[in-house]
Amino acid sequence: MSEKLSGGEQMSTKTPKIAVITGPTATGKTALGVCLAKELNGEIVSADSMQVYKRMDIGTAKVTPEEMQGIPHHMIDVAEPYENYSVARYVKEADACVQDIFMRGKLPVIVGGTGLYIDSLASGRDFDDNASDESLRKELEERYVLLGGEKMLEELSKIDPERAQKLHPSDRKRILRAIEVYYTTGRTITEHDKETQKLPPKYDAVTVALSFENREDLYARIDKRADLMAKAGLFDEVRSLIDSGVSDKCTSMQAIGYKEAALAVRGEISEGEAIELIKRESRRYAKRQLTWLRRKEGIGWILWKTTPDFEFARQFSTKFFIANGLE
Repeated sequence: MSEKLSGGEQMSTKTPKIAVITGPTATGKTALGVCLAKELNGEIVSADSMQVYKRMDIGTAKVTPEEMQGIPHHMIDVAEPYENYSVARYVKEADACVQDIFMRGKLPVIVGGTGLYIDSLASGRDFDDNASDESLRKELEERYVLLGGEKMLEELSKIDPERAQKLHPSDRKRILRAIEVYYTTGRTITEHDKETQKLPPKYDAVTVALSFENREDLYARIDKRADLMAKAGLFDEVRSLIDSGVSDKCTSMQAIGYKEAALAVRGEISEGEAIELIKRESRRYAKRQLTWLRRKEGIGWILWKTTPDFEFARQFSTKFFIANGLE
C-alpha cells in the first residue's frame, strides 16, 4: 500500500469544507465513503452522473441498501431514465442536500467519479440553468443527425474554438450544449468558465482519491465488474428500459454499459461482444478520470496494491481530513 498525504495550506477564509471521495470506476469509493461517513458523523451525497437515474441499478453499480449500512445517501434515483439530467440540475439539487446536512450538524461526504459534478458543486456554478432552449436543442439534434459530428464541431470552432479543441466529433452532447449555450446567452462556455474561475469556490473540497499502484490491477477489477454485471442481469435491465420506451437518444442510454448492452438487446452484436466493449470503454473512462484527477493539487492519494485495504484507507483518510480542517 502506498500513500500520498499532501493537504496544502489551510484556507484563511471560512469557506465551508466538504469531504470528497473520488477516483476511477471500480476502485471502492462506495465502501470507503460509507466507512468514513460512519467515522465522521456524515451523510453521503452521490456524485455519479448515472446513479441519478431510477431503474438503472446494475449497469451503474448503484449502492444497495445493505451497502449503505444505515448511512443516508442523497442524489440517487432522483430522475427518470427518459430525462436529460443536466449538471445545472445536479448542482441545484445536490447543493440543497449539502446545506441540509450542514444544518443538521453533520458532514457532507461527496462520493463519486463524475469530475464535472464534483467541480461544479464545489465551485457553485449555476450557468446552465439560464441557458436552455428546448426548441433550439431539438433543431441542433436534427442537424447533428443530418450533418454529422465533424460539421457540428466545425460550427462550434467558429463560435468557441477553445472548447471545440477539447471535444471529439462523436461527443454529441457537449458539442450541441456548447452551441446551445452560445446562441441562448450570447456568451461561450469558455468565457463563462474563465469568469467563474476568478470567483472563490462555494465549498472547500477536501479530497481523497483512490486508484491502484499498477494500472493493470485497476483494469482487471473493471473487467471483473463488467462480468458480474452481466451475471446480475444487465441485459434484462436494459431490455426493460427499452421496452418501457426509453429512447437511445436519452442521456441515460448513452452511459457506458447501457449503450453497448442495448446493441446486444437489439441483436446488432452478441452479449459477449457487448461485454468486451463495456470493458474497453470502462478502461478508457478510468484513464480519463485519472487524467482529470492528476491535474489537481492537494489531493490525498490512496493507491491500492492488488486489493483494497479499507482499514488502512479509513485511518489514512481520517488523518487527512482532520489535517485539512474536517472534524
